[in-house]
Amino acid sequence: MKKINIIGGGAWGTALATVAKRAGRDVTLWAREADVADAINTQHRNTLFLPDVELDPGISATDDLATAAKADALLLVVPSQFLRTTCEALAPHVAKGTPLVICAKGIEMATGALMNEVAEAALPGRPLAALSGPTFAIEVARELPTGVTLACNDAALGNQLSEALSTPRFRAYHSSDLIGAEIGGAVKNVLAIACGIVEGCGLGDNARATLITRGLVEMARLCAAKGGNPETLMGLSGIGDLTLTCNAMQSRNFSLGVALGQGRTLKEILAERNSVAEGVDTAGAISALADRLVLDMPICRAVQAVVHGDARIDETVEGLLARPIGADSPLQAMGQS
Repeated sequence: MKKINIIGGGAWGTALATVAKRAGRDVTLWAREADVADAINTQHRNTLFLPDVELDPGISATDDLATAAKADALLLVVPSQFLRTTCEALAPHVAKGTPLVICAKGIEMATGALMNEVAEAALPGRPLAALSGPTFAIEVARELPTGVTLACNDAALGNQLSEALSTPRFRAYHSSDLIGAEIGGAVKNVLAIACGIVEGCGLGDNARATLITRGLVEMARLCAAKGGNPETLMGLSGIGDLTLTCNAMQSRNFSLGVALGQGRTLKEILAERNSVAEGVDTAGAISALADRLVLDMPICRAVQAVVHGDARIDETVEGLLARPIGADSPLQAMGQS
């Protein structure tokens, strides 16, 4: 694990490049935008996506995938809906034994596939892991204390990757539940939009706390249905990420929900941003996946209806409040009392 390269030149990819460098690794970052790569190499700063952080001069950048693919491990940090095309472009250049650490949080809209399923299809035979948890890129880049989950079905590889990325201020706790870690990271973005809508509508802190808790039930249902362990959601990649993302304006998904709750349109909000709010696309993907798996996920469906179906927010909220009262425990809600 001497050389760890980053595939993705956004704020999170850049922050992870700082993590790997601080952990003593050689780091090259791939950016789709040639000007981003040039700025990192010449100004030691990602002027487009993370302009307020000065980078270690030892971090190099490239817009050539073949160059970036030559590493002991790759962190895949592109938006979830672009992971498949990026992996397909990487395929001719990545050695068979190179571990791939998925850092995108989402579910593919076109197929309903989890990110590990996408990577396995596009880059078959490579060892897979996922990095997830409560992380704002700017705080990680500024070396504020952070804990994440590093999930890998191969325990030995998972431990090796955790050790390769951990520093005194970035703690990577290992897990063997790849599916659970991915479900937590994907669903929390949708729930963050819902919590933002509650905030924007002025419905109060009680309502938001209830939404987070009932959203955790939906997260657990999907996790179990996909073969993950709902107990994983009690860790950093589940409730840790959920509480952070649903309570802070730094969250792209939460702030988008706030704007929606205040009456702005999705088109207006997205036009002002150069970064991706993963929950927008994931809401539709989760709703379709819930249909396929016959799962009750009313909050995620409500976000889908508001974001993509032009449903009225006030009517949607009233519909959620009128639902039958069920079990409180996530395990009871799945029939595992």
